[in-house]
Amino acid sequence: MTATTVLTARALLLDMDGTLVNSDAVVERCWRRWADRHGLDGDEVLKVVHGRQGHASMAVLLPDRPMEQNLADNARMLAEETADLDGVVEVPGAAAFLASLDGLPHALVTSADVALSTGRMGAAGLKLPDVRITAECVGASKPDPEGFLKGAAELGVAPEDCLVFEDSGAGIAAGRAAGMRVVGVGPRAGAHGPDVLVRDLTQVRVEATADGRIRLHIG
Repeated sequence: MTATTVLTARALLLDMDGTLVNSDAVVERCWRRWADRHGLDGDEVLKVVHGRQGHASMAVLLPDRPMEQNLADNARMLAEETADLDGVVEVPGAAAFLASLDGLPHALVTSADVALSTGRMGAAGLKLPDVRITAECVGASKPDPEGFLKGAAELGVAPEDCLVFEDSGAGIAAGRAAGMRVVGVGPRAGAHGPDVLVRDLTQVRVEATADGRIRLHIG
């Protein structure tokens, strides 16, 4: 019998790519093309890009390139990714998980912009949370905690009472820097020391408590 972990929180902050939506196919296509254009190794590029905004990934990969060029290149990449939804599907259990959060405090906190997040959630058949922190809302990309702190503030919940769901090293680092506990989702997350790790969202069951908290049964 598998042991079940029980966590409680007042709000959940949810990453999108790799957490709710499996977009690995399009991310790999777009970023391998980008790597080829810049003479970089695609495998090494893919180790960096998950979880970060595109311009932040470019700053890591091309440290001598002016940020203005990264921002312009990122705008092109976002348009390319938004136009390519082939193979974008829900992470197993994501639709049921989101449905179980209806009426409970939760927010999407993603490095994607409005157009990309709307497109990918729609392609995966997932309902967008009412509260959304996208790339346009922040001045700093994950692993900076700004997005998660803004999500908590929007929900009116103290950071320490929030629980983050993330798949990437940058996202897990951002959640920790925000003073939040982190549930890691999927194989990428395991290498970055989340508080709890799940294979996918079929392993998470949501319960509302009498005092308005969210109780999660994980396992």
